[in-house]
Amino acid sequence: MTAPRGSEGGTHQSPLPQGNFHRFDPASVPSPCLVIDTARLEENGRRLARLRNEAGCKVLLALKAFALPACAPIIDRYLDGTAASGLWEARLGREAFAGEVHTYAPGLKPGDLPEMVANTDALIFNSLSQYRRFAPLLAETDGAERLHLGLRINPRHQEVENALYDPAGAWSRLGIDGAALSPDDLAPFSFLHIHALCDHGFDAFARMVGAIETRLGHLFPAIEEINLGGGVLWTDDDFPLDEAITFLKDFRDRTGLRVTLEPGTAVALHAGAMTGEVLDVMTADQGVGAPVIVTDLSATCHMPDALEAPFTPDCLDAVSGKVDAGFPSGTATGRLEVAESLPRTLRPNEVNDPNIARVGGPTCLAGDTIGTYRFGQLPSIGDRLVFTDLGYYTTVKSTTFNGTPLPAIALWDSEAGMVEKVREFGWRDFAERLG
Repeated sequence: MTAPRGSEGGTHQSPLPQGNFHRFDPASVPSPCLVIDTARLEENGRRLARLRNEAGCKVLLALKAFALPACAPIIDRYLDGTAASGLWEARLGREAFAGEVHTYAPGLKPGDLPEMVANTDALIFNSLSQYRRFAPLLAETDGAERLHLGLRINPRHQEVENALYDPAGAWSRLGIDGAALSPDDLAPFSFLHIHALCDHGFDAFARMVGAIETRLGHLFPAIEEINLGGGVLWTDDDFPLDEAITFLKDFRDRTGLRVTLEPGTAVALHAGAMTGEVLDVMTADQGVGAPVIVTDLSATCHMPDALEAPFTPDCLDAVSGKVDAGFPSGTATGRLEVAESLPRTLRPNEVNDPNIARVGGPTCLAGDTIGTYRFGQLPSIGDRLVFTDLGYYTTVKSTTFNGTPLPAIALWDSEAGMVEKVREFGWRDFAERLG
């Protein structure tokens, strides 16, 4: 099972990271670049469609994690719609994707409500006080009568170790405690919305649902549906999908509630990678203590969770990843080498291998570190590195700090070996954002 982000520990080396990027040729795309493996995205879609169909659940893409319109034709085939975290995501869900749009935001502005209603099928309020404030305005808004209304509940059940990602933690502003609510309090609402996980497996999901039944079961007769949120790695290669389907069917039969799920990470799990070029290699003889590699990929700009969690993404070294005649575009002739991930706490004076290097970005932030790795051969200037499992929470959180270019976006069909460049970003994307 994929480890939750934020579980940074000792050394880690998998024979091959899950996914297909050991066969990808990074020279087939611009640098830096986010690459989405459409074949793996399809596979994730099929797994989620099976969950949806056999468990009888509604499944929505959480746009906060993964929101590439270029992938909408694939996602639309398998899911019921999208889950938005505000007005602009709701509009993106309506305009770029198919199906329903469910919208939740801890804070709402009165001026945004008419457009939000126009782009939403279900609107989730963060508290009773928020609903009471907006109810008169909602009653005057065209189209509001067709909305399904929900209420965000904090289940007070904690599974997330990192407070940064824990919706149920102390001082949480995400929902209210439902234990003190009565069924009468839920008269305006047809469903409850609960989210309390982050990159978890089935066991944590089952514990959360059990806690919800115990703490909130007295409210079930007042609602028709429950949204159990996201944070579950439904599409991981060893996820017990059969067990999960049986569990959800039993829950539905026992409670009589319809169930909605909001996977984000699971939609793009093992389907994305960031590729970048080595710009400089500072070796020990230059007084840095141990080799330091500078790339055009930035942790702080392009993969901020690597610093926030923190975690170290798996790295594939493309020193020998070349394309020969007769091979499809985008497919390397041989497998790329997997570098060994080492602890971020490793100090330069503890390094006794010339092929160990710390890899970081081109910004002035001293801590712009992607990770520390043991390579089979120390990369050289101009080599490409591929960092895997970065399809989610990357483009949606990217910045241009220091004038760092945003990564290009490309689609790669790992079965056919074909690459399609979706977009490159330039100077105007940086400058216009600054006003």
